[in-house]
Amino acid sequence: MPAAAPGGPVVVSVCVTCKTADGVLAGPAMFDAVNAAAAEHNGSVQVRRVQCLSVCKRPTTVAVSSSDGYTFLFGDLQPEGAVAVMSFVESYRKSMYGLVPWRERAEILRKGMVARLPPLRWSPEDGSAPK
Repeated sequence: MPAAAPGGPVVVSVCVTCKTADGVLAGPAMFDAVNAAAAEHNGSVQVRRVQCLSVCKRPTTVAVSSSDGYTFLFGDLQPEGAVAVMSFVESYRKSMYGLVPWRERAEILRKGMVARLPPLRWSPEDGSAPK
């Protein structure tokens, strides 16, 4: 693991209030799929329900974060994408600051990218990504 790899558990937050364009509640099914996929990771991944991630036009929405790594926010996900989310988590745990290279992200996550937020405790003066 790189010296600046995120420590502690990786947290996957799943919006359980996401609804499809026709009003069908889709968030709980996404949570169940991500939670099932995370079960293989022996507690190194914490999956939690959140009431809203404010990306209502791109349901369902998932955030991947850690206490000292980047936060990634993805939208337009379906339960089948849970495996891609867990693959991303594995790369996240091995990357400097959780900054997963674009080429290591599944296509569904490349298309579903909403935001990438830097770690709270990291803020270089020039604003560039860590090296």
